[in-house]
Amino acid sequence: MSELRFEDVSVRYGRHTAVDAVSLTVPPGTVVGLVGESGSGKSTLARATVGLVEPTSGTITLGGAPLPRRGRRPLQMVFQDPYSSLDPRMSIGSSIAEAMPRDETTATRQGRREEVRRLLELVHLGSTSPDARPGKLSGGQRQRVALARALAGRPDVIIADEITSALDVSIQGAVLNLVRELQQELGLSMLFISHNLAVVRYVASRVAVMRAGRIVEEGTTATVLGQPEHPYTRELLDAVPGRNPR
Repeated sequence: MSELRFEDVSVRYGRHTAVDAVSLTVPPGTVVGLVGESGSGKSTLARATVGLVEPTSGTITLGGAPLPRRGRRPLQMVFQDPYSSLDPRMSIGSSIAEAMPRDETTATRQGRREEVRRLLELVHLGSTSPDARPGKLSGGQRQRVALARALAGRPDVIIADEITSALDVSIQGAVLNLVRELQQELGLSMLFISHNLAVVRYVASRVAVMRAGRIVEEGTTATVLGQPEHPYTRELLDAVPGRNPR
């Protein structure tokens, strides 16, 4: 497992700076929560991490080396919308198998089918047929398939971008429990992006708070959310429903 590191990463769109000199580390086997309001730059940073946008400046490294442009993809991303992240024309088994690197385990069709079934069991969809189409699944089930597909690539780090925000509240808890379970069983490294502080508190051991493209506070979850130092972090905490204002 390798450390994911951002060093002075900026992303600009014309005159607009979406990410401004961000430095952040995701240690091996750790879930780091990245929180902030909409428009703070969280998703832009996620897209830069997996190569969907190019950083204007700064470096993103994995294990001290630049991210590879070809071959195995050591970073896998799970997107916000479970309804658009899966190809409706493909079975869920095919979508998962497509992400698998080819080795002795997955060199044959039978090997790939067995690995698909193992991954579906891992995300608690063992009773779901690999031949099922995404249109037959609920939002929560689709997001579980998306997690299985990300795991199929055997990544060093998973980038999870608001993966519960499009789900019903009743389903969010089950998906978050799955994330915690997978982290504990597999020792996953994850950059978990959310605007929801309660969600981040539940799954992350470290938290970085992002505002207007910058990291304004970072540390252990207990410290940042229990004894926040930055006024913006306190504002976010005071806005949580049911919490007594400071």
